[in-house]
Amino acid sequence: QVQLLESGGGSVQAGGSLRLSCKASGYTFGTNCKAWFRQAPGKEREGVAAIVTVDGATAYNDSVKGRFIISQDNAKNTLDLQMNSLKPEDTAMYFCAAAPYNWCLQSWGSTDVYDKWGQGTQVTVSS
Repeated sequence: QVQLLESGGGSVQAGGSLRLSCKASGYTFGTNCKAWFRQAPGKEREGVAAIVTVDGATAYNDSVKGRFIISQDNAKNTLDLQMNSLKPEDTAMYFCAAAPYNWCLQSWGSTDVYDKWGQGTQVTVSS
């Protein structure tokens, strides 16, 4: 059974940092597209960051560029998101996702690309 399990969420003050991790079981992230999304109450789920090619190229939402870093640990089979300089507007439920493709450079921000999702971890940033 494929399962993606997020961890590392929590409450932090603005300017602080958190590191999210997504552990896969029954599935190997490998070279397929994988991403972090977030969803705030009353808003649509949006792409935050992704690994979009076999070579490990990354893509970021403009709102997190320079603050967030997505990475993959093949030995641990995890997808991680280092979040620095957090802002109140980063408050949301964060989800990891994996796609059945290894190229999603143009479409990484669409939820339709991904067929595996975790249950989410809550991130709350206070001002």
